[in-house]
Amino acid sequence: MIPRRADFPKDFLFGAATSSYQIEGHSFGSAGRTHWDDFAATPGNVVRAENGAIACDHYHRWPEDFDLMQQAGFDVYRFSTSWARVMPEGRGAVNTEGLDFYDRLVDGMLARGLKPAATLYHWELPSALADMGGWRNRDIADWFADYTEVVMGRIGDRLRSAAPINEPWCVSWLSHFLGHHAPGIRDIRATARAMHHIGLAHGRSIAAMRGLGIGNLGAVCNMEYAAPADTSAAAAAAAQLYDGYYNRWFLSAMFKGEYPADVLEGLASHMPADWQDDMATIAAPVDWVGINYYTRKLIAPAPGPWPAHQEVAGPLPKTEMGWEIYPEGLEFFLRRTAQDYSGDLPIYVTENGMAGLDNLVGGAVNDAARIDYLSQHLAAVQKVAADGVPVKGYFTWSLLDNYEWALGYEKRFGLIHVDFETLQRTPKASYHALSRALTRSA
Repeated sequence: MIPRRADFPKDFLFGAATSSYQIEGHSFGSAGRTHWDDFAATPGNVVRAENGAIACDHYHRWPEDFDLMQQAGFDVYRFSTSWARVMPEGRGAVNTEGLDFYDRLVDGMLARGLKPAATLYHWELPSALADMGGWRNRDIADWFADYTEVVMGRIGDRLRSAAPINEPWCVSWLSHFLGHHAPGIRDIRATARAMHHIGLAHGRSIAAMRGLGIGNLGAVCNMEYAAPADTSAAAAAAAQLYDGYYNRWFLSAMFKGEYPADVLEGLASHMPADWQDDMATIAAPVDWVGINYYTRKLIAPAPGPWPAHQEVAGPLPKTEMGWEIYPEGLEFFLRRTAQDYSGDLPIYVTENGMAGLDNLVGGAVNDAARIDYLSQHLAAVQKVAADGVPVKGYFTWSLLDNYEWALGYEKRFGLIHVDFETLQRTPKASYHALSRALTRSA
């Protein structure tokens, strides 16, 4: 059973999260082209070459989606703004239709008693900036600061919170080293530069928002528990390195002004010149930290160049993504983040959820596995909060079934089922179970 609201501290916030390109419908409202449009148009990159042109058509259907959020009893809506919607070329001209849309969204949330929590970048880089090197180009920190000022100059006065970049590891390593996401590069030099410039853009964006008088600013990092595949010292070292470039790299930079030494052993020779001079900017003080958590990985050593390791299949129950269900990892990261990095700052679980085999039968979706997943992970959060760790909120991913990037529309993470032909919304059993937990006093 999902823990009730009453089982958490009185100031604990519950929310749901989405991202712009995954739900809005990028073909609407004069939005510019993104590198995800280009990536999806390249054969072999995305299931059925699907893209976010229509997605869930949240662009037109947001009132219905917000009504469902309100009815469920959520406190906060975590959404993202699209760089290419606001500035179609990434620089220069501003698309007033884009700014007007986000104005409507924020006002629509407030009208329903929902607190707006904005993320400025959830992966939809304007193609024109990708043409100029994208995250490999140091100038992107200036471009991103300019974009921050444009969009936050319009909506920043009504936000509960804001964060610059969602999941820096995905923007850098997943997309530039593994090549699984746009821009689909597999290049260690590009990866090192992206990993650094993302941090620099984060810091410049924080400074821009401070300059506008906007408060309650945070950093949102995804984390994945790395466990050795066996009891050997080599597997332990491999898992430690995976933890380093996945989990510790960005937190160390943002909260300590340094990169982990074990990761620099492999990346230092690929870093941009004079990168050390940027660390004070990257470590701009924030007001809270967000953790996105889904799974653990078993890591084993492997032949070949650095990082010389590989993932191996684990024995635990898995989601439809093939990800192991391991709520103990969330508990671990909440405790370690507070102890080693953020101290007394509020921590939020800014994403947590699972892909399920969610079939609409007789007008309903019985996603019992998702209810169990949410129950286990919320119980882990509850335990940590009871021990005094300053975890202040939990956002489930996702409000809606949506465009799951390179997996197209195959994987469903939503509390609300979306028929991608008719766009009809159907709340799943998990939506109703979570709503009961949030709204019932006993």
